[in-house]
Amino acid sequence: MKTMQFIAVCALLASASASFAHGNSSHAPAAGTMIKEQKAWGIAADEQAALRTLTIEMTDDMRFAPDHFTVKRGETLRLRVVNKGQVMHEMVLGTKASLDEHAQMMLKYPGMEHAEPHIAHVAPGKAEDLVWSFNRTGEFDFACLIAGHYQAGMTGRFTVTE
Repeated sequence: MKTMQFIAVCALLASASASFAHGNSSHAPAAGTMIKEQKAWGIAADEQAALRTLTIEMTDDMRFAPDHFTVKRGETLRLRVVNKGQVMHEMVLGTKASLDEHAQMMLKYPGMEHAEPHIAHVAPGKAEDLVWSFNRTGEFDFACLIAGHYQAGMTGRFTVTE
């Protein structure tokens, strides 16, 4: 029984250190340095282009709320990503394949810095905005790729309709 408790404590400590490996600051690019690169799921947009805001909350039970949203092709949204938890979380937009690949890299290099316009890295109790133009139709994904969070099911989907 003590062995099981020891393993559980070690696992908890390992996941906590992985969660904080990114540090407690945002990795968002500085204003004016954003590179707008077309992705399969859309392209970064300027703040003034956002016609509406959708708030997405992240919690320490490794969930997003909402965990699905729908937008029309061509719509630009401000995604306000709010961390309601006590540990660092992030929201990364992508395809299942791109998120799987990124998640594997995060497991190998949990302290890896990454600042992309499709990533919101959010400290506990804080909020970050992603402004994104959804100019490709289809089913896409988002996730927290901090080591252990993705593996615990911290994922969601979005649909871009015609």
